Amino acid sequence: MTNNNVHKPEILSPAGCKASFLAAIAAGADAIYCGLKIFSARMEADNFSIDELAALTMLAHSKGVRVYVTLNSLVKEDELEKAGRQLSRLATDVKPDAIIIQDIAFIELAKQAGFKGEIHLSTLAALTTASGIKMAEQLGVHRVVIPRELNIDEIKAMAAASSSKTDLEVFVHGALCYAVSGKCYWSSFLGGKSGLRGRCVQPCRRSYTQNNNASGVFSCQDFSADVLTKILLSVPEVKTWKIEGRKKGPHYVFYTTTAYKMLRDEGKDASVKRSAIQLLEQALGRDTTHYNILPQRAQNPINTKFQTASGKYIGKVQGSVKAPFFTPRIPLLPNDLLRIGYEDSHGHKIQKINRSVPKQGKFPFSTYSKSGLPFPGSSVFLIDRREKALDVMIKELENELVAISSTISTKVEPPDFKVNYLKKDFRKIQAFEMKFKEIPRSSGANSKWLSKKEVEKTVRADSEKTWWWIPPVIWPENEPEFEELLKNASAKGAMNFVLNSIWQFESIKKICGRKSRIWAGPFCNISNSYSIKALEKLGFDGVIVSPELPGEIMTSLPSTSALPLGVVVSGLWPFAISRIKADDLTPDSPFLSPKGEEAFITKKDSNWWVFPNWKLDISTKKSLLEKSGYKVFVHMEEKIPNSMKLKNREGLWNWDIRLL
Repeated sequence: MTNNNVHKPEILSPAGCKASFLAAIAAGADAIYCGLKIFSARMEADNFSIDELAALTMLAHSKGVRVYVTLNSLVKEDELEKAGRQLSRLATDVKPDAIIIQDIAFIELAKQAGFKGEIHLSTLAALTTASGIKMAEQLGVHRVVIPRELNIDEIKAMAAASSSKTDLEVFVHGALCYAVSGKCYWSSFLGGKSGLRGRCVQPCRRSYTQNNNASGVFSCQDFSADVLTKILLSVPEVKTWKIEGRKKGPHYVFYTTTAYKMLRDEGKDASVKRSAIQLLEQALGRDTTHYNILPQRAQNPINTKFQTASGKYIGKVQGSVKAPFFTPRIPLLPNDLLRIGYEDSHGHKIQKINRSVPKQGKFPFSTYSKSGLPFPGSSVFLIDRREKALDVMIKELENELVAISSTISTKVEPPDFKVNYLKKDFRKIQAFEMKFKEIPRSSGANSKWLSKKEVEKTVRADSEKTWWWIPPVIWPENEPEFEELLKNASAKGAMNFVLNSIWQFESIKKICGRKSRIWAGPFCNISNSYSIKALEKLGFDGVIVSPELPGEIMTSLPSTSALPLGVVVSGLWPFAISRIKADDLTPDSPFLSPKGEEAFITKKDSNWWVFPNWKLDISTKKSLLEKSGYKVFVHMEEKIPNSMKLKNREGLWNWDIRLL
């Protein structure tokens, strides 16, 4: 029997295609999140057109199910108008209950477009400190999706900082990225396909070699709160349990949604709990971990002994090149969908099963495959399944959807939307270079990462002149220590700060006062004038733009900026920042990617940073950038392992290519 006195968070289910959306409704989801064909953090999912989403949203609302639309992508300056038009159409034709955003530009765009729903802050916005909750509320955010890395004590700290105007959403199931959300540049750095813009090619899932040993030292298991959801019920500020998986099929969506409803509503019943766990085991995901949720029993989600490609691992291709076959570890049903090999490997393919295959039965690919034969030794994963009962439920909902679609009339032409450019004149501001202490500073301002060691050894005269860089990720458990460090730095006269998460502003303002000069740093991922204007209103003094931007956008941005701008022109830039490291990966020692690219991992503050062995270097563009209006030029410095030598490789990043 359901206990109605217990806090009852909504179950939020993913949908990357129509069948998954309908499966979520069939399973009794309280809310569904989905993306459009642009500005979504899962651009590899099918996603929806405005017309499709209008009908699906009307169907969901008729069933009492809320719909949240993901616009959780970084927006380039030349995309603001397109984003505004999309928001206008969402507001008039779709009317979702909320939008989920990463880029704070969408807050102003939503107001201008007349969107009346809620604003939810994506985990990609990387709000990792309790003090940042207040700032999000000031910006107009109704809900914060908190990082997957937090333990229950840290979740409670975030909850204590929230108010009746801002609630929290936590992930309870699904894939884990190696990097902290919003702090991964790996895919972009190696090929212009940005994870911050939904096009990650998942380099962390590949096999890397160190000391002649190749393994998936960055590839995580899936997260599953399962039996630990009971401790989340003790935090009333957590209003939503989120299931990750917008690239997953309807089987996964139905099973996970059903399971977490059971765990929420009847989790005290042992038999119900067992049934829910069995459903999760059949949801076709990777092997799972509780990760960090219990601080006293934290689990490292990287286990190189497990297969961590998406889908349920069910064996390997056997036989010869000419006659490969497969004996599955579990029974297979007609229309089951298999993935053979890894997504970036030679010979990767998708295979539909057209007949039943018993456990350990034989499926000869030469008889049934029409798209080429797989290689012996290739891993096989079950990625979707269509049981008859679920298909019947989806078909019934499709019939209702057809009837609803016939009553909807959406706009054929996109609505007018004019971007309000916000340029101010900064010609009187003198340009200067910002150099880290390891670089001889014959000219320019000194910069240091804020740390206990650096604050203690810096004298007052130098502290006043130094630009103190705040680490990109500060976890709730480290926040008291960070604020104490700020007090010590302020006592020594620290006045100039570069924040690498905009959510750190509240702490700086509270401890150091508004006489301080505060710039948003490059890890804030600022990429357009609307985000810059929002920071100007909050009280920021300048912005160091995202180094991920292509040259044409980077050079045009000063002409529309409400704040003076800076840019990183040289230095080591990380592939990723993470809270975890594989046990068998040696820090400060080189490892190789499958394509022979050398990199290393090192501990900085409380996190692990992964660096390539070549520099970001657009110093040859400095004259052009200065003419464009940039005022600050940053030279970053990192210590490299003694066993490594930096490669002489062009480091223009996305300068000459279109950022995807």
